[in-house]
Amino acid sequence: MLTIASHVAEDRTILTVEGELDLYTAPMLRERVLATFGDGGGRLIVDLTAVPFMDSSGLGAIVSCLRRVRESGGDLVLVTLPASAPTKLLALTGLDQAIPTFANVDEAIG
Repeated sequence: MLTIASHVAEDRTILTVEGELDLYTAPMLRERVLATFGDGGGRLIVDLTAVPFMDSSGLGAIVSCLRRVRESGGDLVLVTLPASAPTKLLALTGLDQAIPTFANVDEAIG
């Protein structure tokens, strides 16, 4: 099961994702981002530190979210633990070079 909590810190919205991000749960992330940023830009931090597993569907959802947020004039960054499944998948695909990634939320707020 996937849960997504939301809160605002300074001028950024933080979505904290907990659970596996896969074929069945990735649409939840996409829908949450669209609901949060459907009408305009903003700064979004997606915290994946509590995601023990992410597959290509989860990665696709993140790319889709990134595209949508940037099209609306916003910015998206990720928080992932070093050596975690999301970090490894981002590095494997080279997306760690395209999406700003931080080790913790404080760094992402920076």
